[in-house]
Amino acid sequence: MSTKELVSPVVETVVTETYSIMLYNDHVNSFDHVIDSLVKICDHTPIQAEQCAVIVHYKGKYVVKSGEKRDMIDRCLALLDRGLTVEVL
Repeated sequence: MSTKELVSPVVETVVTETYSIMLYNDHVNSFDHVIDSLVKICDHTPIQAEQCAVIVHYKGKYVVKSGEKRDMIDRCLALLDRGLTVEVL
């Protein structure tokens, strides 16, 4: 008679916190500059970047990118270098 061992697989869960880049409206940067910055820095499509710019214009702020902390910090710094008003949350 054979006995079968039941082996339960070990599942390891890695929790990574998600951080976001908040873009704020300002009266300095043009729509074209904001759109170009979001395309280049945040890997948005032109349409996605335009939609974000319009939302920021009317709502005052909008989360334009989410991801891992280091990536969001690097992108935020690049957007700040381009004169945009942003922060990592």
